[in-house]
Amino acid sequence: MTQAPQGRGAINPYAQMRQVPGFTLTSGDIQDGEPLPAELYGSQAGGANRSPQLSWSGFPAETRSFAVTCFDPDAPTGSGFWHWAVTNIPASVTQLAAGAGASAGAPGSELLPDGALTLPNERREPAFRGASPPEGTGVHHYWFVVHALNVPRIEIDPEATPAILGFLMREAVVARAIIVATGEFGQAD
Repeated sequence: MTQAPQGRGAINPYAQMRQVPGFTLTSGDIQDGEPLPAELYGSQAGGANRSPQLSWSGFPAETRSFAVTCFDPDAPTGSGFWHWAVTNIPASVTQLAAGAGASAGAPGSELLPDGALTLPNERREPAFRGASPPEGTGVHHYWFVVHALNVPRIEIDPEATPAILGFLMREAVVARAIIVATGEFGQAD
């Protein structure tokens, strides 16, 4: 069952979803329960808007593709904040390089595998948007999740939101791997 380990914050965005097994997610950039490095903050918050390096293993044999998402349920919006969503990553791909979340045509965008689709984040950019927690909003929890899917691709409009992706892939998810990193206002300075 996918559960939030101790210290991951009060809001688990996957608690109400169908529970599935977990698998291993590692990163050279982020650690579970630890602060984000400065590079993963948005440029307006002193960072570089760079997506982290991610590697995964131990997913179920029936996996046919992956989706990768980053969500901040602590954003003061009433609905959280989607920082990143990539789908249609082939099952043969088990890692994304740092910077793979760059906008199409920008340096780093070539790091995504052929066929992968980056959906618009909350700022309507098809790219990774670094952390930028507003002053006075406390610690934010950034849920980096690799979703193992039992379908080769999710048929989705390239302009759709990450929430629509979550809806469309909900029955195809066979496992999830999660790292939750933290961030606060001024931490990247």
